[in-house]
Amino acid sequence: MDLLIGGIAAVGAGVLTNPLEVIKTRMQLQGELAAKGQYTVHYKNILSATYVIVKHDGIRSLQAGLAPALWFQFVMNGTRLGTYQILFENGYTKDNEGNSVFYKSVLVGGVCGILGAWAGSPLYLVKTHLQAQAAKEIAFGYQHNHGGTWKAFKHIYTTQGIKGLFRGGASSMPRAFSGSTSQLTSFAYSKEWLMQYSTFHDSPVLTAFVASITSGVVIGLCMTPFDLIALRLYNQGVDANGRGLLYSGYTDCVVKIWRSEGFFGFYKGLGASYIRLAPHTVLSLVFWDKLKDIFKQFSSQ
Repeated sequence: MDLLIGGIAAVGAGVLTNPLEVIKTRMQLQGELAAKGQYTVHYKNILSATYVIVKHDGIRSLQAGLAPALWFQFVMNGTRLGTYQILFENGYTKDNEGNSVFYKSVLVGGVCGILGAWAGSPLYLVKTHLQAQAAKEIAFGYQHNHGGTWKAFKHIYTTQGIKGLFRGGASSMPRAFSGSTSQLTSFAYSKEWLMQYSTFHDSPVLTAFVASITSGVVIGLCMTPFDLIALRLYNQGVDANGRGLLYSGYTDCVVKIWRSEGFFGFYKGLGASYIRLAPHTVLSLVFWDKLKDIFKQFSSQ
């Protein structure tokens, strides 16, 4: 049941934040392996990106990749949040006195994130391909031109097999570890700190909301570089043997981004990343907390 609750909470958040994910994806692919000033900037900020995408691709494009995105949220976060809840309830993040232990929280949150990311990797792959597809005038990154979710899975499997569906999976692990551990650890510690104040004792939704806002800031700063690297590796085209056309692996991707785009290249789309991550974190963790409470009340009857 913990796995189901975690998955449903993330899907609820995913429906509302998918347009922000599309914008973030486009901004992170903008000027791939090009120095500042050497490419046309189509997506100047979130509002500009929204206008440009709607103008060239239509308003429906803001929900591009919604189906695989929601299934990814269900599989990834169902595994991640559900496993974390089980380990949390069994005391794996605490000491003998019931206090949170930082290194245990980091490890448990990170490992749960890795498990979830690997399980949902094929869905993340297809989601990325569909969200990166754009009109020729505003396109950046490799354009896979899939005709839809099912056709994307079929094409990848037919040309590259099962291995192709998990291409880029290794790059999701640093992303998942940094994102999951920063989110869950900061959320748990924020809730623990807030409960020292009487205002939050009888307001579980308010407590979860405030803790989630804090968590959103932390995850945005920690996760964005790893998110950008994973996005580039997932989206790159491949040759007939399944080898990447731009990057031979994770280290090669990091080196090439550093050399061509510099340090701040890893933080492309940071604003869009935070605007997407903050509400998604707030919604998914508040939904998660509320669903857990509802299930506990139902179970006790």
